[in-house]
Amino acid sequence: MKTLFLPYIYLLLLVSAISLSACTGRTSNRNKSNPADSSAVSVGEPDDQPEVGQVNAILVSPENPRPGQIFRVMVTGGKSIRKAKVTVNGPSGEIEDNGSRSGEGLPYWRIDEFSAATEGIYKVTFQTKTTTENLEFSVSEKPTSSASQSVWKAEQGWDSKSEALYSAWVNALFYDADERSSWTALHEVTQNKERNFLHNHLSLGEDDPTGKIRVLMEPDCADNPYYLRAYFAWKLQLPFGYHESDRGTLGRGPKTGRWITNEVVISKTHPVLKFNAFMRMVMNGVHSGTARTAFDNENSDYYPVPLTAETLRPGVVFADPYGHTLILVRQVRQSGDSPGVLLSVDAQPDGTVGIKRFWKGNFLFNTNKEEVIGEPGFKAFRPIVLTEGKLRLLKTDEIIANTGLLPFSLQQKGMESDPFYHTMERIINPKPLDPEMAMFDLITALHEQLVVRVTSVENGEKYMKTHPGTVIPMPGRHAGVFQAGGLWEDFSTPNRDLRLLIAMDAVLDFPNKIVRSPDDYKLPMLQSPEKAKENLELILGKKLSELTITYIRSNGSEQKLSLSEILKRRDAFEMAYNPNDGAEIRWGAPENSEERSTCRRKVPAGQLEKMQSVRVWFQKRLHPPT
Repeated sequence: MKTLFLPYIYLLLLVSAISLSACTGRTSNRNKSNPADSSAVSVGEPDDQPEVGQVNAILVSPENPRPGQIFRVMVTGGKSIRKAKVTVNGPSGEIEDNGSRSGEGLPYWRIDEFSAATEGIYKVTFQTKTTTENLEFSVSEKPTSSASQSVWKAEQGWDSKSEALYSAWVNALFYDADERSSWTALHEVTQNKERNFLHNHLSLGEDDPTGKIRVLMEPDCADNPYYLRAYFAWKLQLPFGYHESDRGTLGRGPKTGRWITNEVVISKTHPVLKFNAFMRMVMNGVHSGTARTAFDNENSDYYPVPLTAETLRPGVVFADPYGHTLILVRQVRQSGDSPGVLLSVDAQPDGTVGIKRFWKGNFLFNTNKEEVIGEPGFKAFRPIVLTEGKLRLLKTDEIIANTGLLPFSLQQKGMESDPFYHTMERIINPKPLDPEMAMFDLITALHEQLVVRVTSVENGEKYMKTHPGTVIPMPGRHAGVFQAGGLWEDFSTPNRDLRLLIAMDAVLDFPNKIVRSPDDYKLPMLQSPEKAKENLELILGKKLSELTITYIRSNGSEQKLSLSEILKRRDAFEMAYNPNDGAEIRWGAPENSEERSTCRRKVPAGQLEKMQSVRVWFQKRLHPPT
């Protein structure tokens, strides 16, 4: 037996030696074979090594610090900024740095805090081994102000520096957030001065939580990217605009019309009230189809970007095929102990702002022209520039020529869903995953989605209990069920439940994925993919039985359900989105069961008939074209 075993020892030693040799290079062989992988940041790069898309930029906040006031300096660039020297010199000499923090956007960013001294001109110097950047600003008792009939006057156009600062600001705003993070409105995030580098940047008290006149932002999902972009542009006197558009039809994407910018005249006199009024215009002007305009539409608010680790940075928007939008905010790098995670923020009709991870359960992708209106995918805001004092959108060839901007790419055009998800998985996890770890990560994502649904169902229950006898009207059209506004949009969950069903499928299918794509995973030596699948199915059943959620039944009692029980009920979730049903029905309680015995509310017969006709979309795991 020892003699037979010896060759395996030599084989293992040889494999280890080869692996060790391969790891000394900047990228692995696997990365070289896959363009999506080759873009990942290599471990062990020198801090002074130039990086793709690296842009050095400086921003001081507030805009006009007063003597004695604390101000902050944000710098962006490559990894080297963590070791860079940031100094501020004023009329009396160099000012002491009160501390700093940094983040990995991309771009990398750093925030240093100082206290202003006397009035006068100050200069920030940001110095690395290879570059030096300077910025002058003034400290004054009487900040400068400009009057304008428009919402605000743009002082300069968007360029690579402002885009880098925008990405860094979005990342810093949500830097430590995860899927457990949730806010009741977007302004709850911007009112947190620890998160928001631009907190009270205009010195108007615009972000004071108790201020009489303050910024208020309660966007829906389609509005959320515009609110963040507009807020940043307003603070820095950059241009902002949006296009009115129709919703398109099958075979023709949404068509853009009138362009409305920050130069629109609003009768309010206070700058904050003007901004709030403008945001209400934005809310009424953009909708679920706005982000799905054609990739080649140069009058669109967005343009498509390539799928690489460097381009999928904070501030990039994901427009899904059915009207939902998410904004990338953070990437947690893959480590030896855990998979990588790509995080986004979205807003729901009930006002909730939350964090979502990238996976099939949250990011739907489909380019089938018979099922989808317009062109979905990852997109960036098309920069607005000033040319001879007039605002205009950059043309595509100008974006391509500007190496500091995120590149324009048609990579996602007509891309099928399987290659899309596979490309994204390789970006998030450039190295092969341990299959058990990868499966646990998927189960965790499903569990988080169910925990969020608990709150969504409870919100509907609270409304119905405070409005006894109410029947929330149900839209008649199939697409309307997923799209309608009012109370139906606030408390029904068809979109979320469709995503939940897709998430359930993804978890149950994972063991089969090992057989389909064994090279994506680190399988034990000499173990076949088929054997690995058998082991994963056993582990999957155990893990699904361990994790639970708890919802409140109609009589106020708690009902605990394991993920295993919920997955057995997944057919019921094709009919569980109507808030006129009691909580027990919405959680799939079987008829004549003890669990369902406490249910006191059911949908009217007419609505049940409509739900039966809509069910086919849930069964196909597709959204009707909207």
